[in-house]
Amino acid sequence: EVQLQASGGGLVQAGGSLRLSCAASGFTFDDYSIGWFRQAPGKEREGVSCISSSDGSTYNADSVKGRFTISSDNAKNTVYLQMNSLKPEDTAVYYCAAEYGPCNDYGPDYYGMDYWGKGTLVTVSS
Repeated sequence: EVQLQASGGGLVQAGGSLRLSCAASGFTFDDYSIGWFRQAPGKEREGVSCISSSDGSTYNADSVKGRFTISSDNAKNTVYLQMNSLKPEDTAVYYCAAEYGPCNDYGPDYYGMDYWGKGTLVTVSS
């Protein structure tokens, strides 16, 4: 059974940090890329970051560049999203998802993902 378990969300003040984790199981981790998406109330789901498990190449959306860092521990089949300098506009439910193959050059594609996990809520207060 494929599982993607996102965790680490919570309430943080603006300027603070959180680290999200995405634990994967049930598929060959090294063959997939893992993407982080977020969805704020009333907004479309946005692709934030992606990492290719095969070679560690990454993508970060302009909205989070310089603040968010995606990394992977292939031994644990887990991907992390370190979020620093958080802003109120980062408030959203964050989801991780897996896609066969490497990350796209333009970021994680909502319609291209093969597996999805349940989200974790990040709330940034001003």
